[in-house]
Amino acid sequence: MNRMLNSLARGRCFVRAGMLFATLFAFALCSYGADSDVQVELNSKQAGPRTVESLTEAGIIRDYRFAWTSMARALEINTFDPLEGCFAGQAKDWLKQTVASQQRSGISQRYLDQNHRLEAVFYAPEGDVMELHDTAEYQVQVIEGGRVIHDEHVVLHYVVLMTPGADRWVIRQLQAVPQF
Repeated sequence: MNRMLNSLARGRCFVRAGMLFATLFAFALCSYGADSDVQVELNSKQAGPRTVESLTEAGIIRDYRFAWTSMARALEINTFDPLEGCFAGQAKDWLKQTVASQQRSGISQRYLDQNHRLEAVFYAPEGDVMELHDTAEYQVQVIEGGRVIHDEHVVLHYVVLMTPGADRWVIRQLQAVPQF
């Protein structure tokens, strides 16, 4: 009987430890993408031919913020891992090439105080693609050997194509363009 009670107590301990681990892991994932330095506003009033629903708008804002947080993390620590799930197609290829180039050269980039003003200009009737124009304003630092060698405030314009994935919107194209 004592053996059975001890076994049961150990099992409960493992379950509690597992639940604690799962909670901490979920918190780490959430905090990883919750960067308060990335501010995103979306104006979808001019999008067409389909109207952007409020839940879709909230998803675009959330996933765009997470993608830029992930991209900034990947470029700062020169790793591909943060890019998984947020980017696909040309955008992912370009970012992987950028990270690989940085790894070879020994530099990295840090993005600070990001503000993104998105304008939805096209939302496909089938809901399978959205074109956004982003006016992005941020501080970019180039780092070599642990020290900042370049620090600049920039305002850039991007044309962005996002498509729905299994559980989020992903960036398929992120193209810097002259002022539109």
